[in-house]
Amino acid sequence: MSNQANTGDNTSDTTPKDSIQISEAGETLPVVEVLTGRGVILGKSGSGKSNSGSVVIEELLDDGYPVLIVDVDGEYFGLKEEYEILHLGADEECDLQVGPEHAEKIAELTLEQNIPVILDVSGYLHDEDQKELIKEVGRHLFAKEKKLKKPFLLLVEEVHEYIPESGLDDTGQMLIKIAKRGRKHGLGLCGISQRPADVKKDFITQCDWHVWHRLTWDNDTKVVRRVLGSEYADAVQELNDGEAFLHTDWDDQIKRVQFRRKHTFDAGATPGLEEIEPPDLKSVSSDILSELETISERERAEANEVERLQSRLEDKEDRIEALEEELERSRDVTELAERFTDAIAQSEGKKTDSGEVETTLEQIREEKNEQIRSLKEENQELRQQNDELLNRVQELEETIENVQALETLNQNIGEVSEAYIRLGEALGLDPQEEEIERLQKRVESLREELSGRAGQHTQPGQKADDTHAYQEFLRDTAIQEKIEAAKQEATSPRYVEGVITAIMAQDQSVTYEEIADELDINSTGHVASAVNALHSRDVVTKSKDGRLTKVDLNITELDEIRAAANRRAVSEELMSEI
Repeated sequence: MSNQANTGDNTSDTTPKDSIQISEAGETLPVVEVLTGRGVILGKSGSGKSNSGSVVIEELLDDGYPVLIVDVDGEYFGLKEEYEILHLGADEECDLQVGPEHAEKIAELTLEQNIPVILDVSGYLHDEDQKELIKEVGRHLFAKEKKLKKPFLLLVEEVHEYIPESGLDDTGQMLIKIAKRGRKHGLGLCGISQRPADVKKDFITQCDWHVWHRLTWDNDTKVVRRVLGSEYADAVQELNDGEAFLHTDWDDQIKRVQFRRKHTFDAGATPGLEEIEPPDLKSVSSDILSELETISERERAEANEVERLQSRLEDKEDRIEALEEELERSRDVTELAERFTDAIAQSEGKKTDSGEVETTLEQIREEKNEQIRSLKEENQELRQQNDELLNRVQELEETIENVQALETLNQNIGEVSEAYIRLGEALGLDPQEEEIERLQKRVESLREELSGRAGQHTQPGQKADDTHAYQEFLRDTAIQEKIEAAKQEATSPRYVEGVITAIMAQDQSVTYEEIADELDINSTGHVASAVNALHSRDVVTKSKDGRLTKVDLNITELDEIRAAANRRAVSEELMSEI
């Protein structure tokens, strides 16, 4: 995906530059310091701070560097006028609605696939929802950067809402962690705020570069006085729109800079009387969105299944309550009938044969007892069904809780391992990388195990008996490794998953055309690539049915595949020991 802006007849140099130009006068900032360092852009509303942030972003995108923008007011979508950038959030105007469950995939897309992202949190009704999303995205960015070591900038608008002077919540703690420790991994942070007095002072003073636009409130100018000095605290009140004092660690001078106007549509401009025509916006690849949509569909399916089971549970409980009431009424009627019959027998003892009375009483008693037995049996059956439903709900909830606990465990192990490495370095000891790697592999294996358990819950109407062999086949470690290898070779992982999904959906061999229908695509070229990648690894078989090629899972060769994988593992272990 190209991030180069369309600038008419001008030809952009695709070679990354060492610096980015922020003013018409030629003032620049070093690219690496901006991407990996800590920066802050401050100024009152209307002073040009968001424009300055957009200028920095445009320059980085022109050089092909992906960024992630936390947009609090929904004013950065204008970047899509010239750049293919992924716009995610809660509004319908976004490319896709996302939540914390998408955080890992978002970090993967922007870091590993070089896709710029606008994380628009303006549409979330509750602050807790947007903060949870920001925290999770930041956590996965930090975790992935520890391995990738790739220069990358996280820009956060209205940073005083997340790193306040008054105290830090979990989201603030995560951003501070990125600010303090992200630089050595290549992860930079830039905060933008119109209220510097409300931003945590330790964050401001530890930043490598500062941009001070016009500020007029005493509390805010006091911050300028503390960082730059008294003369700048007075002068900052007289700055023009877009003008700022630039202060950096790599240059002792404090420069007065007039930032250029951004090239893209100004979605954050104050509305006026004139009518503004919104620009045409670029769209991102549908394959990218499909990866995020898959996560959304899985979350919705799990939520719907739990909701359905809870609804059935409530219906059963209501039925049990109604039966118990009916049972109690039957007991009352039986008792009344016995008293009534006794009264008749006593008042008309001379006229009524006692044998007939006893027979009538026994018939009534037998009928009522039969009704009571029937109600008890139905009640018992419903209670048993109720217990089964409750167990299924508990299993689903435990699976979800285990997955969440596993994610927390994975995070804790990562933090402990990093602390362990730092301690070893401080003491002059070699860090036990093998032990840390073993723990991380154990976490991954537990995650796969939980994922397999979650997949065992069949949806309504699914034929569990027909698909059991397929499920056992796909859960095998050797098969999973071959599928992952096939994803790397095929045109897209989506097509590899589509081949397997189509076979599972029909419980039998499928044609290339049926797989294409499952993927909702017109061509079978990508399908053939995915099938060949799977077939070369013995995961699927191919057979001819007339002119059609049939594809099925290679269940019959599972034992041989396992044996080959075991032999390979033993060989690798022996070679490692040698």
